[in-house]
Amino acid sequence: MEVNESILIQEAQQLLMDLIQLPSFSKNEDLTADILERFFANSGMSTRRVGNNILATNRFFQDHLPTILLNSHHDTVKPNSGYTRDPFQAEIQDDKLYGLGSNDAGGCLVGLIAAFRHFYHREDLPFNLCLIASAEEEISGKNGVELAYRHAPSCDFAIVGEPTLLDMAVAEKGLMVLDCEAQGRSGHAAREEGVNAIYQALEDIRWFKDYQFEKQSPFLGPVKMSVTMIEAGSQHNVVPAACTFVVDVRTTDQYTNLEVLEIIKKHVKSKVEPRSTRLNPSSISIDHPIVQSGIQLGKDVYGSPTMSDQALLPIPSIKVGPGDSARSHSADEFIYVHEVAAGVRFYIALLEGLN
Repeated sequence: MEVNESILIQEAQQLLMDLIQLPSFSKNEDLTADILERFFANSGMSTRRVGNNILATNRFFQDHLPTILLNSHHDTVKPNSGYTRDPFQAEIQDDKLYGLGSNDAGGCLVGLIAAFRHFYHREDLPFNLCLIASAEEEISGKNGVELAYRHAPSCDFAIVGEPTLLDMAVAEKGLMVLDCEAQGRSGHAAREEGVNAIYQALEDIRWFKDYQFEKQSPFLGPVKMSVTMIEAGSQHNVVPAACTFVVDVRTTDQYTNLEVLEIIKKHVKSKVEPRSTRLNPSSISIDHPIVQSGIQLGKDVYGSPTMSDQALLPIPSIKVGPGDSARSHSADEFIYVHEVAAGVRFYIALLEGLN
């Protein structure tokens, strides 16, 4: 009961155009979730809705088989001021399909859905498939894939759809934002009194600038720490008693966020509070069968500095999909029509390589 490839590609393109034409900003994806539910129902596939996340498993799901998660998102950022086109008008011109979310990550989502549809009725699959069309990816929201995955069957690894020109990100950096506060003691700037919190903070800021973590990732390089904001003082003649600063920390697959946080706290005197430790780095072995399947298809592997829903999944994953990350969040966003078709074919071939 497999669907012809050309039909899958036509359906994917039309679904993408339907999704573009409705706003789906993070936390407000109900309209695109409705479209996805209707598409699955009209295609004879059962789904479950958790908030604005859509979940589905293949028809002949068997508990003893490994399960592969297919994930991409249907939320978008808000269009920036540089748009010259209607961001919600899906229009094809010179092989370019324009519209907000076309590249990030609509093309990936409809490609994964097409691949899921291709395998949905197969009784002889050596694996199960679980698909999550997730919400809130653009804000790493708690009601996105993190919530949806708790309602999904246990999965062994994931294919996360993001625009990568169909090369495979086998590692992805995590993120921690740290709020730091150096303590001093107030006094009059004209006299030798007080302890200047700015000077106390400078010692720690210098440490953040110069410290090198012992382990480096082969794909992501070193952990990167950047002090990005600083604030202190109330007026020119008062020695400040407190100095606050913010540190952006990009973690690698060599450490968990908690491990990096522990190292930082051992070295600095300032009070350090992470805003979150949820957004962890991720990686998958080059020897993993899904990576090897992609390599056999001629795809390159690399480490990604940008985050995706990989950060919230507790399983190994690759990030791969049609489109180009450089177009994401850009004015007059587009994806090439031929990229949509290539994405459908690639995802099917990638999974067939596991047979």
